[in-house]
Amino acid sequence: MKLNSADILEAMTRAEKEAGGIMLRARGIVGENKTSARDPVTQYDREVQRMLTERLTAAVPDAAFCCEESRENGNLEAEHVFVIDPIDGTMNFLRHMNRSAVSIAYLHRGETVCGAVYNPYLDEMYTALRGEGAFLNGNRIHTEDRPISETVICCGTAPYYSELAEKTFRMMEAAFRAGLDIRREGSAALDLCSVAAGRAGGFFELRLSLWDWAAAALLVREAGGCIGTAQGMELPLDGSKSSVFAGGKQVYEELLALAAGTGADA
Repeated sequence: MKLNSADILEAMTRAEKEAGGIMLRARGIVGENKTSARDPVTQYDREVQRMLTERLTAAVPDAAFCCEESRENGNLEAEHVFVIDPIDGTMNFLRHMNRSAVSIAYLHRGETVCGAVYNPYLDEMYTALRGEGAFLNGNRIHTEDRPISETVICCGTAPYYSELAEKTFRMMEAAFRAGLDIRREGSAALDLCSVAAGRAGGFFELRLSLWDWAAAALLVREAGGCIGTAQGMELPLDGSKSSVFAGGKQVYEELLALAAGTGADA
């Protein structure tokens, strides 16, 4: 029987729960440098990714995969594609900070149809089906409808790209002065989920990969929010890196204005 999108989302959440169990039981975590000391990978990233691809291949046998810990990735133009970050927030995971997540998006013919992000430390499962809303543990969630002056902003520092530090910190200062406060917690997927759930008003980071935001972007949109690049353009689903700005409609527009004013959109 052909799986529909709800069946695929269920397979995704089951696999993420299993992955969360692996993370919670992890002992003797060893970090290796990928591109630098700021970009680690652990044996558990690879174990989780291997398990996820096995489970999802069983659910959708002809699917292609785009995964963070793969040397080669599948065709993003394939009919069925899973975009996977096995452990988003690897540095947090390595340092036992309990702020990491499993993130999976399902793309059908170039459109994101399902997204799921799981935080095993709080047992929080964020899910979205295109056109059907966003949910946290089965309860519908919504972005905040407030201006930036009445909320907090999550951000990332693009630590792998030191050339962006000056722009990033100008943008952080501008967001700090415009809003109530800023948060930098080390998992873009979870920060975007905080936006979707109305816990934070907005989020920005000046360079991220597809697997960092693919699932959570759908959650933000389905929760009533806006998400795009620092220039207000659509996020690229072709695998290229990009800036990511998100928020409720008011905050999103204000963040884009701050980006233009600080040069973070250049």
